[in-house]
Amino acid sequence: MKITAFVDGSIYSQSVCDHAAWVAAHAGASVELLHILGRRETASAPSNLSGAIALGARSSLLEELSELDEQRAKLAQKRGRAILDDAAGMVHLAGVDAVTTKLRRGDIVETVTEIEADTDMFVIGKRGEAADFAKLHLGSNLERVVRTSTKPVFVASRAFKPIDKVLVAFDGGPSSIKAVDAMARSPLFAGLTVKLLTVGSDSDDARRRLEDARATLAAGSIEAEIEIASGQAEIVIAERVESEQFRLLVMGAYGHSRIRSLIIGSTTTEMLRSCKIPVLLFR
Repeated sequence: MKITAFVDGSIYSQSVCDHAAWVAAHAGASVELLHILGRRETASAPSNLSGAIALGARSSLLEELSELDEQRAKLAQKRGRAILDDAAGMVHLAGVDAVTTKLRRGDIVETVTEIEADTDMFVIGKRGEAADFAKLHLGSNLERVVRTSTKPVFVASRAFKPIDKVLVAFDGGPSSIKAVDAMARSPLFAGLTVKLLTVGSDSDDARRRLEDARATLAAGSIEAEIEIASGQAEIVIAERVESEQFRLLVMGAYGHSRIRSLIIGSTTTEMLRSCKIPVLLFR
């Protein structure tokens, strides 16, 4: 198993490294740390000048701007390498030996499309409330990555806490069924306390789907409690996370019930913020 973790030098990088190390240790996986340089950071073409500038002065300015752009690109690469070196040190300290680093240029979504065939899970930082993330690639592109990736996306919270209890938001849709099936096949959840939660009406059909999901987990030696609760999905899930002190939320990235609206559209960030814990998304 291989995990690809995005690091950007923000305050979330430590958490991304800690969560990636936790997954690697429990799943027996290797970790590849990835830092992406945006096109603006690596551009070396001279900047355009406008206005009535004498030809000689314009040529001189263009040369200076070109030199500055080249210097900026070199500094961005040095900074990227430093970020990756620091991140690799963090993961090593957490007890993971199989760690590699990669520096890439371009767009994060294009990168996900190109490399996902060679990875089993992405780890990315959760978007925070401070301006720290607003100016960085990962937070602003979180939903784009989730929409693009066909592999599970582990969204790290602001700080790592040992994970012992897992809440699965289960709506019976294809993505939530895929999540349960993946959990049953993975050593990642061995020994953890797991609860399957459906938000909606307590019908025979809903209870049957929950029981089927529990049976799937049991086949993978995971014992799970089940619950059906009424109310608004994002509110109920957040309340359960808080009141029962769950340390990880697992859910499908696309569903066909009210949970679907949590991922498609602007309420994605709201849900991630309200939980205050890492979220593992399956599509």
